[in-house]
Amino acid sequence: MSDDHKDVLIAAYLFEDLAKRDFDAVLKLAEEGTITVEGVAVVQKDADGDVSVTETGDHLGRKGAKLGGGAGLVVGLLAPPLLAATAVGAAAGTVVGKFAKHRVESGIGEKLDAALPPGAGGVIAIYDAAGAEAVDAALANAVRKSVAHIDGMSAKELKAGLAEAQAGMGG
Repeated sequence: MSDDHKDVLIAAYLFEDLAKRDFDAVLKLAEEGTITVEGVAVVQKDADGDVSVTETGDHLGRKGAKLGGGAGLVVGLLAPPLLAATAVGAAAGTVVGKFAKHRVESGIGEKLDAALPPGAGGVIAIYDAAGAEAVDAALANAVRKSVAHIDGMSAKELKAGLAEAQAGMGG
């Protein structure tokens, strides 16, 4: 079943407005139910290689999703230290460690470094593998795309750990 496998697509852009246009196209597909996404994010990589998230979207196609659930999964797989800003305490350390380990095992870190050179913008999407063609078509303005694969169980475990860490924030 398609639920067993997720694709993590990293698309690089020369201009941030083109990245945002494609981000909107992916969210529209999610909103219409054409694809099933875990989360989508627009990222910027500065000259020093640090990644920052400029916009996020969730599985319902809504913008501005908090860094929980799918949006947190996207951020955590890309740059585990960014999660430390949203989750604190011992649980956060455990979650960041899990994301870092999974990032290495799946090769996502290497793919991110290869796909997004310093100074580039990008769109990162995690979605059911069955939607690969639709997502690829929606990211028409990308100058480079790279795909990694994770299994659905890993995605669920990472999301559950993130939720647990955020629950420990005492809100």
